[in-house]
Amino acid sequence: MKAEDLKLVVKEKYGEIASQSKVQNQSSCCGSSGCCGELEFSMIGDEYKNIEGYNPDADLGLGCGLPTQHAEIKAGNHVLDLGSGAGNDCFVARTIVGETGHVTGLDFTDAMLEKAKKNLERTGFKNIGFVKGDIEAMPFNDNKFDVVISNCVLNLVPDKKKAFSEIYRVLKPGGHFCISDVVLTGELPQKLQEAAEMYAGCVSGAILKEEYLNTIKQQGFNNIEVKKEKEIELPDNILLNYITVNELRTFKQNKVGIYSITVNGIKDGK
Repeated sequence: MKAEDLKLVVKEKYGEIASQSKVQNQSSCCGSSGCCGELEFSMIGDEYKNIEGYNPDADLGLGCGLPTQHAEIKAGNHVLDLGSGAGNDCFVARTIVGETGHVTGLDFTDAMLEKAKKNLERTGFKNIGFVKGDIEAMPFNDNKFDVVISNCVLNLVPDKKKAFSEIYRVLKPGGHFCISDVVLTGELPQKLQEAAEMYAGCVSGAILKEEYLNTIKQQGFNNIEVKKEKEIELPDNILLNYITVNELRTFKQNKVGIYSITVNGIKDGK
């Protein structure tokens, strides 16, 4: 499937997700069709309940980590959240940056942006903004942000080199990113790689962990460090929606691993 077609799949599916509750999304990451079943539920990285700034209205249960907890955000920082959805991580980051900082959420799904802005209106915060845009071509000037965060989104971006190149461009010299994402060890069966529904569920868009980390390095980042790693168990009944019993057996024999990782990287200070 072409990159633009994949982006349309993501827009459509996350448009559906925006209209649902967290409970609905955890049981069906792709809307009422139920294409992913338990998938998104099994990918939830950590609980937000005890995190300062947590806004339940903004939590749609779509993350695979807690990037704000490893991002070393400081008071007064300007933070960018990529694929900000309903604003969950933006509200957490805003608590850390305080009144003197600013948080920007970037998303390209209209329904998500609308939901995020309604959540923001209820808070009265003046130093959070939500902007429509594409991660592969961000609508921001160079050297704008101190920290870039993202939670289970870059696996949905077709061109990850462009994405990390753009992250490097918009970061200030000496700035850094902290991203939670989905990666692989071993190769997914071709049918899973081609499944648009699984792509929207954050799995078939994932790439090998080694390739992912090399992509980050190739864009110029230093001090790349995996802060947290957790294996994602895909239930057999989900996999059997896309592959045969024999293919499932091979999948298990080949020990293909699907992991959520939280990774940091620094832009040099020149």
